[in-house]
Amino acid sequence: QVQLVESGGGLVQAGGSLRLSCTASGRTFSSYAMGWFRQAPGKEREFVTGISWSEDITYYADSVKGRFTISRDNAKNTVYLQMNSLKPDDTAVYYCAASSGYSGSLYYKYEYWGQGTQVTVSA
Repeated sequence: QVQLVESGGGLVQAGGSLRLSCTASGRTFSSYAMGWFRQAPGKEREFVTGISWSEDITYYADSVKGRFTISRDNAKNTVYLQMNSLKPDDTAVYYCAASSGYSGSLYYKYEYWGQGTQVTVSA
C-alpha cells in the first residue's frame, strides 16, 4: 500500500513557475514508477509526465515538453514536478500517481493516487 500526498500548488501569474511535490508513505517507493496527471473543470484527466523507478525513462505530454520537468528523490520518497513558463491552460488539479512498473500515459495502469493539489495560472 502506498499513500501519496501532493503539495506546492497555488496561484501564479502566466509566465511564472511552481514546483509540486508528492511524498509517498511506505518503504518501497523506489520500486514504483510515478506519474503526474491533471484535470481541469469539465475536462478529462490528462497525462502530464511520468518517470521510471530508476529515473532513466521519462515521458512528457506534448503540451508541457520543454516547460515541465519531473524528477524524484528516492531517499526522500518524493517526486517533483517543476513547472516553468506557466500558461492559463495549465490551470487544473494536479495528481500524482504510482505504478508498479508503468510510467506512461494510461491512467488506469496507475494503482495509487494522491488527493490532488490545485494550480491556478492567471492571465
